[in-house]
Amino acid sequence: MSHPEVYVSVDIEAAGPIPGEYSMLSLGACRLDAPENTFYSEFRPLNDNFVPEALNVSGLKLSDLRERGRDPAEAMTAFREWTAGVAKNGTPVFVGFNSSFDWAFVNWYFHKFLGENPFGIGAVDIKAYYMGLTGCPWEETKSSRLPIILKPKRQGRGIHNALSDAIYQAGIFSRLVQERARLLNPKRE
Repeated sequence: MSHPEVYVSVDIEAAGPIPGEYSMLSLGACRLDAPENTFYSEFRPLNDNFVPEALNVSGLKLSDLRERGRDPAEAMTAFREWTAGVAKNGTPVFVGFNSSFDWAFVNWYFHKFLGENPFGIGAVDIKAYYMGLTGCPWEETKSSRLPIILKPKRQGRGIHNALSDAIYQAGIFSRLVQERARLLNPKRE
């Protein structure tokens, strides 16, 4: 007997391209069908490694996070508990926009600090889902290139805030699922 799937939109900001060598700086998540049900945490950095462009994108500063960021084990424990609470008796499914990046950090942090990942070994990638539905090239899967019908109004703290991005991408995926039939069978004029 399978459990119902509970989709969780997750976004992270990081100090660089790979987990372990670079720190996850913030993590935001929301339940896809209830985007007001959210989780957000900022993390104490693991080390001083960073790529300047990564910090510029997020606007986060390692020095600030050293003081106010949560201990990674504590933050990941809180995220695991939040995930269990929103999934209840269901199976949580990680959903991301370019999920290979976000999932890699979340997976590494879960295993490093808690020994397991409640999302399992994979994630749903919104970009790949869109590409598969439409047959478009990868370049056309950028959020800036998506059809306006798939773009919700952006709310919250703006672009490149992990929680705002998680909520925004939840809206994209929800609209993508709703528009699936139209995208698969576009009217020819």
